[in-house]
Amino acid sequence: MSALDRPVQIVKIDDESETHNFILDEEALNEILNRDEIRDKPICIISVAGAFRKGKSFLLNFMLRYLENQGSEEWMGPEEGHLDGFHWRGGMERDTTGILMWSKIFLVKTPTGREVAVALVDTQGSFDKNSTVRDCATIFALSLMTSSVLVYNLFNNIQEDDLQHLHYFTEYGRLALEDSGQIPFQKLQFLVRDWQYPYEEPYGSSGGDNVLKKQLKVEEKQHPELQALRKGLSSCFSDMSNFLLPHPGRHVATNPNFKGNLNQIDEEFIEHIKNLMPSLLSSRNLVVKAMGGKEVKAKEIVQYYKSYMEIFKGNTMPEPKSMLEVTIEANNLVSLASAKELYMASMESLCGGEKPYLNEQVMDLEHNRIVESALAEFDIRKKLGGEEFSLKYRDQLMSEIDESYNHYKAHNDSKNIFKAANTPITLFVMWSVLYIFSQVTSLLMLYPLANLANLLMWGLTFLGATWAYAKYSGEFSQVGVQIEDLTGKVWDNCFQPILNKAVEQGSEIAVRQAVTRLNSVSSPYPDSKKKR
Repeated sequence: MSALDRPVQIVKIDDESETHNFILDEEALNEILNRDEIRDKPICIISVAGAFRKGKSFLLNFMLRYLENQGSEEWMGPEEGHLDGFHWRGGMERDTTGILMWSKIFLVKTPTGREVAVALVDTQGSFDKNSTVRDCATIFALSLMTSSVLVYNLFNNIQEDDLQHLHYFTEYGRLALEDSGQIPFQKLQFLVRDWQYPYEEPYGSSGGDNVLKKQLKVEEKQHPELQALRKGLSSCFSDMSNFLLPHPGRHVATNPNFKGNLNQIDEEFIEHIKNLMPSLLSSRNLVVKAMGGKEVKAKEIVQYYKSYMEIFKGNTMPEPKSMLEVTIEANNLVSLASAKELYMASMESLCGGEKPYLNEQVMDLEHNRIVESALAEFDIRKKLGGEEFSLKYRDQLMSEIDESYNHYKAHNDSKNIFKAANTPITLFVMWSVLYIFSQVTSLLMLYPLANLANLLMWGLTFLGATWAYAKYSGEFSQVGVQIEDLTGKVWDNCFQPILNKAVEQGSEIAVRQAVTRLNSVSSPYPDSKKKR
């Protein structure tokens, strides 16, 4: 593990304010997720949430070890080594505040050969003496809404109040299902720590799934609200599982100097941790974050955090319907950004930067082709809220594309040497025509006309000098633009038709000469036959 790798606080809570405001450190989040080697990779975000002082950070450091050692057989490392990474300690007081993301994003190659970015997220424990109920609910909501795998860290057993904390999201999930028909959440991993009944259900995943199945079973004697909660949970998550962990040992729990040495942790705990990590982190078990039926890239997670943070600014938890509306908006904004980025990247490779001048007609054709690709990129992600809601974002995309295209056209025109010199050339041609006219009228003793031509020549000289000054000094830029518009109209209406006619006649003459040469080459053969 590099000395530079560390947990970075991406969401802070202002405990000193009466409203306990949540603050997103967007710069820190961008620094982690927008690195060149990471930003375009599909991302798997694993968050650990639950009550405070229940070993969440301790657990995450085992995940760090697994990922650092790429899941090798010896990923645990030396027994005497400290368990470094996310800060943790024993005791009664909370240690983690807000939401923290590990600064290093791990790239894991899947069996299909593609790379997936894996991010680990630690969350503030709920129900400590400094946190309000809203604080706890907000942290849990942010973790669940932005992760692909939520590890729900519980103590001793799955209690009814643990399930009740998920009730808010079952209502959200019901609305999302009605809107899009898609399951809104991905994997919920219950993790029961210090399981005390191994004689009923064994440690590990098989015993854990049996416990979960019993807890989620819908029974006739249950209250309708409890039945609805269980049915809602089953429909909201694409995958739910449970894992039972034994106690890590008396030394871990009671020794204030414990630093994570493996030889001081009970062997039974180590044995089951070795089984838990691959079930979450092995390349074949990674769950990539998906929204609207499309995988989410690392860079796109920032927009989701920004959107959700906006709605959690109030003093109360937002209604599930409001949460859904924010998700719909974030989904459309991510699609818009992805489509625009595709357009910008394609145009840059076509005519941006130092690329040579591109013919205007060719540029228009390529622009239309790239716009079609960008719109297809926008449309490919299934939109929450339906097509009608996404229409305004599609219109916004087209508006931004049109604005960008105007910039690219101006940039491309600046590379056209002739167009850049169009104003001085036009002024020079006009000045030359007037000079010839003044000389001819002087010879014919038509002095008033000659004097008028000379006056106009001085005017053109002044115009040329003014244009040159405006162009290269940056002052009176509006005057320079008006001069360019004037010379452009003169060129388009007077000189361009003459030039086009000359080119057309030249082409006709060239064709006739080519036909004549072709006939002269082929004609000797029949003539020679006639002479014989």
